Amino acid sequence: MSPRQMHLGVFFFTPGSHSAGWRHPDAVPETDMSFAHYAAMARTAEAGKLDCLFFQDTAAVNGSAALDGGSPWRPAAGRQVFPEPATLIAALAPLTERIGLVATATTTYGDPYTIARRFGTVDHISNGRAGWNLVTSQIEDEAGNFSHDRHAEHADRYARAEEFYDVVEGLWDSFDEEAFPRDKASGQFLDPAHSHILNHVGPHFRVRGPLNLPRCPQGRPVIAQAGSSGPGKHLASRVADLIFTAQSLLPEGQAFYQDVRAQAAAHGREPDHVRILPGLMIITGETEAAAQATYAQLQALTDDATAMRLLARLCGDLDIHSFPIDGPLPELPPSNAARARQEHIVAKAKREGLSIRQVARYMAASLGHHLVVGSPVQVADVMQEWYENGACDGFMLLFPFYPSPLDDFVAHVVPELQRRGLFRTAYTGTTLREHLGIPVPRSRYATE
Repeated sequence: MSPRQMHLGVFFFTPGSHSAGWRHPDAVPETDMSFAHYAAMARTAEAGKLDCLFFQDTAAVNGSAALDGGSPWRPAAGRQVFPEPATLIAALAPLTERIGLVATATTTYGDPYTIARRFGTVDHISNGRAGWNLVTSQIEDEAGNFSHDRHAEHADRYARAEEFYDVVEGLWDSFDEEAFPRDKASGQFLDPAHSHILNHVGPHFRVRGPLNLPRCPQGRPVIAQAGSSGPGKHLASRVADLIFTAQSLLPEGQAFYQDVRAQAAAHGREPDHVRILPGLMIITGETEAAAQATYAQLQALTDDATAMRLLARLCGDLDIHSFPIDGPLPELPPSNAARARQEHIVAKAKREGLSIRQVARYMAASLGHHLVVGSPVQVADVMQEWYENGACDGFMLLFPFYPSPLDDFVAHVVPELQRRGLFRTAYTGTTLREHLGIPVPRSRYATE
């Protein structure tokens, strides 16, 4: 595939990335837990020649910590239950042939050996299509599920994540490709000369190794990262192959793109081996009027209480409900959750003069990502403008509900992008690294 063709992933935030999307007449709310629907949607995305499926994860029910104090609790959106994503991509692997399979797993409440083994196994099962979305947990609710009284501070979470990755990477290099001759005649199954003990000792982890898996088909699974704060960009530029970010203006996208690529070069990496995909929330229809009608219908289904709960998560210790909902967004204390997303909405509110209600509804409509409403041609126009003007290498696609918006994108927007020569018409490789155009990484023990 030409390096000048964009990369597309689909962000499966089921039952929908719009907080009221699951209520739309065409939505299937059961897409959050129905494996049959996941399988069908994976096949649709593969038919569209998309690079990968991308599954978010949160190891808690969002907002449920309020129940501890006996407070009344209403979930912030429809998404509250969903399969553990690494298990899900393992199940989808034999039902698909080419599309990449990326799942989220936290470094805050996980351990490196388990993560290395889990994603290495999926890479073997899928013949080289696995990806690990390396995250530091955001929501406070997770702490209580992992023997902690409170959530670790933002800087501490990233310090742990940096070392966590280094351990996982080392474990994936436990065996060279020649390590397992399995020679029946000689009786040699394993060649110790091609085996490596990690013996990592650091501030957060002590891990001996080796990993009980052969080297992965991709060398290592693809690493995705979604942090856009200062520490998040540092980690992403050092280790990530694919970066899922959030900008809604072209100059913002260009600045992020240039910054991360420069940081990658400073780490000694080839910037062209880092793929940057901002989120793009797409609401489309046969015409612009049809798309706008769908958007208006979705917004009419959104209640302010739900939207405010989504905003409150980014407000730190400030009680946003104590401020007039139609007044300006106040100064927010630093968030210990999604710090970059907080900075994004604060900047947007100041730039556009948005009220608290309007900011909350923006979050409810798009999860804080770039929202595009229009015909397939108009959607393709936006994608082409960003791609050709140095703001991205492609997009991570969000949909308001499932499955029909994904069907419509594959049926109408993908052919438009292909007609313009912006997107592949066929897979030319079999692994996720080949789809992304990034090389197999060398083992730390390689001598040639």
